Amino acid sequence: MVGALLDRRYEVQSLLARGGMSAVYRGIDTRLDRPVAIKVMDQQYAADRSWTERFEQEARAAAKLHHPNVVAVHDQGVDHAGDNAHAFLVMELVDGGTLRDLLEHRGKLDPALAISITEQVLSALTVAHQADLVHRDIKPENVLIGRAGGPGQQGGGIVKVADFGLVRALASAGTTSSSVILGTVAYLSPEQVETGVATTRSDVYSVGLLLYEMLTGSPAFSGDTALSVAYQHVNADVPAPSASNPQVPAALDGLVRMATSRRVQDRPADATALLAELRRVRDTLGLAPVPVPAMPPPDAEADEDRTVPAMAPVTPMPNSAPANGMPHNGTPPHGAGAKPVNRTQMLDPDEVFDQQRPRRRMPRFALIAAALLAIAGLVAGGMWVYDVASKVTVPDVEGMPLERAKQVLTAAELTPTVVEERHNTVGKNTAIGTHPAAGTELSAGGDVTLVMSLGKPTVPDIEPGTSRDDAVAAIEKAQLTAKHDPSIDEYHDSIPEGAVLGVAPSPGTPLKIGETVTYALSQGPPPTPVPNVAGKSRDDAFNILREAGFEPYEAGEEFSRDVAAGHVVRTDPEAGTTPDSEDLRIGVYVSNAVEVPSLNFKTVDDAQQILADAGLTAEIVQGGGGPVGSRVFRQQPSAGERVAAGSTVRLWAFP
Repeated sequence: MVGALLDRRYEVQSLLARGGMSAVYRGIDTRLDRPVAIKVMDQQYAADRSWTERFEQEARAAAKLHHPNVVAVHDQGVDHAGDNAHAFLVMELVDGGTLRDLLEHRGKLDPALAISITEQVLSALTVAHQADLVHRDIKPENVLIGRAGGPGQQGGGIVKVADFGLVRALASAGTTSSSVILGTVAYLSPEQVETGVATTRSDVYSVGLLLYEMLTGSPAFSGDTALSVAYQHVNADVPAPSASNPQVPAALDGLVRMATSRRVQDRPADATALLAELRRVRDTLGLAPVPVPAMPPPDAEADEDRTVPAMAPVTPMPNSAPANGMPHNGTPPHGAGAKPVNRTQMLDPDEVFDQQRPRRRMPRFALIAAALLAIAGLVAGGMWVYDVASKVTVPDVEGMPLERAKQVLTAAELTPTVVEERHNTVGKNTAIGTHPAAGTELSAGGDVTLVMSLGKPTVPDIEPGTSRDDAVAAIEKAQLTAKHDPSIDEYHDSIPEGAVLGVAPSPGTPLKIGETVTYALSQGPPPTPVPNVAGKSRDDAFNILREAGFEPYEAGEEFSRDVAAGHVVRTDPEAGTTPDSEDLRIGVYVSNAVEVPSLNFKTVDDAQQILADAGLTAEIVQGGGGPVGSRVFRQQPSAGERVAAGSTVRLWAFP
């Protein structure tokens, strides 16, 4: 392909790498005069129209991913030159090396660097998963490390993920059997091995394996054959990284186990969820982001002597050639005089078995069929043994937050059911423990109750006007003791009698389990005070009292110099008091005072009669200028004064 001009625009300049189904070239976009990476698929795919349509569709989807950690897809197409057709993908050219190169150069990585690389990989996958795009083939060869640092890279290399969408496009090719597993066997999820179906949780699994390899320097599973590796994915748990590298903190052990749980539903839902958990673990460990060392491309001549490892893949790898200027197979820049050498990438089954058995060549379909039958038998047998014999120990999750505790339990192959309890010392949303307790041995997949703390009880928010029964129920539900204190009950204009006025301590106050919350009740609207009807006529007073809600009655007569006869002197209870709401009867006392009539210039006989008619007695004072029996010229008390009935009025008269 060197020297070709694809789509009359992209000039192929040199071979960078070759895989089982594609080759990557350095090229130039002659229209925009910019360097690019050109991935050219084998001709067998371009001849399949259904595949080219899917290839275009996946390329468009990948081209929509705009993120610093995603290798940009610029263009795609199919170039026809005579009888040959070449499907190609034009991508950003990244100058540097791959994560595989970094691992081979350094071996295991320290936790801070492993986390920093994983964070950038997950950032790329987050964008893809949010766009409903699953990568399906996360592996060190598809994680590129460019030399130029990007924003936030602190001068180090920038991590970029390549080959989004290619695996799904290749799955639709007419030359690919629907029963063939697509992807790199060392990083396949159990569900990809069993069914070929990949989801966002499959990418999470692969990232977990990637993190394991960075922390330990070796893949989680290895074996003499691809079948043995596939079997381990389905039937064995990924070991804790600390088992191989004691320097790995326990928090990272838990993160790897969580991401690589064999039960799909127990893994984080997608890259976004795993990224949040990764950052939480980093914060817990107190690790700061570190620069990623930019790897130069490996020396091509040195790579020529590399051989295929004993662990050969079982299925074709659609994107075995590392994308975008990351030669890891020893192909010289211009492809002259050097044979491409694959390392851990997937190979065509014929190529794999040819290298392993050079003197016996089996037909391609027979190899695939044998592989699938072997995997099926191993999976079925292995799962039966697992279900019968596997035992797990309940881990200690005390003090963990909810999601973390659930992840630890599910990673231990247990099924947690969450219950909540209040606790005087364990903070809210923190695990108190489990039932059965930590250290108990259970069958794998067994049920365990995860007890989460609701924290200390707090005085519930009881609104004024709440019924007494509801208030007591709310207080007791909070595991507190309700107590009524009648001494603080009060009248209230709007809160009905018997409803709650308030509680003490105030709502929201934290208390210990069983402590007392006191409540006050309303006595209803305050009673109306007795109106002042003194001086009113008897009838007017009765009407006023009835309108105020009382029941007036005649309590008797009393003398009052200030109140005219027949008018009210006082009430019992007296005016202004608030009687008991159960006794609304009001006694009314009426004045029996007599008003002294005017007797001046009346004859003594007439004066005596007038006084007698008024219920008064006359007393004639002797002397005073003449005989008794003439006219009155003076009286005591004076006319108009009020006196008690039967009182004596003294009279002075002229002769």
